[in-house]
Amino acid sequence: MDIGFGAPVSGAWATPQNLASFAAAAERGGYSSLWSFQRLLVPAGSGMDAVYQSTLDPMGALSFAAAVTSRIRLGVALINMPFVSPGYLAKQATTVDVLSGGRHDLGLGIGWMPEEFELTGADPARRGARAAEYVQVLRTLWRGGEVSFDGEFYQVPRGTQAPVPVQAGGPPILLGGLAKAALQRAGRIADGWVTSSRTDLSKMDELIAVVRESAAAAGRDADSLRVICRGVVRAGEPVSGPDGRRLLLSGDYDQIRADVEWLATCGVTEVFYDLNWDPQIGSPDVAETAAVYRAEQILQALAPGDA
Repeated sequence: MDIGFGAPVSGAWATPQNLASFAAAAERGGYSSLWSFQRLLVPAGSGMDAVYQSTLDPMGALSFAAAVTSRIRLGVALINMPFVSPGYLAKQATTVDVLSGGRHDLGLGIGWMPEEFELTGADPARRGARAAEYVQVLRTLWRGGEVSFDGEFYQVPRGTQAPVPVQAGGPPILLGGLAKAALQRAGRIADGWVTSSRTDLSKMDELIAVVRESAAAAGRDADSLRVICRGVVRAGEPVSGPDGRRLLLSGDYDQIRADVEWLATCGVTEVFYDLNWDPQIGSPDVAETAAVYRAEQILQALAPGDA
């Protein structure tokens, strides 16, 4: 089980100084990866969670973190494919991979918020079918040399896109989504599946089974797929879910570590502790010094070397 950390990209602690210092501290602490996420718009009157109110661009944040680290992997969980062309994202992901020396992981989703589709001029129709072709375009461009692609939704005129990623074939592609079709798509075409903040972690074994069954049916090695879990950590008093049971990854540090061990038995290959979802850290309305202090305590307490 690899343990990662959510980069400070949301709310009070999302500053250049904190992004640099927490990226370096996570690397020193033995964390295997650093993660960002995308949010383009908070619709007026939507009452969205504090974590979404003020966010940095995920790819820009990872490029920044690449300059102050040398080992830790840099992932985004996730970019919504309809909001950016595959040709443009291929260039962005290659840039992060080159600047980091081949440490980039690319998480992709299909989007869900109508206002973000309107903002970007994207078409929400047939998102699933588009996703499969989108991934094909990325991998085509990452092959290097003179390439072309002529699909139902996307075209690549014959030409080259250089440089190519450091990682052969390009950064690993991790697909998100909780619907059965999304889980099956991850098993068929991706290098792994990444969970969302809304995932019911108590059902991880069932969700992972769908991904792996789909991979096996497609003739792929199901055991080679990565399963990355966004760990919405609620350190302190345990938090109860709608059914009255304690939410996983809430409570004291021993409880959180025990939950991670249980997730490993379900087939999760990596958990990253994402403190952006902690309202005392990822809200834009809290004091930066208090947010940073709390984040430092949790990062140190849950560091893999201390587990």
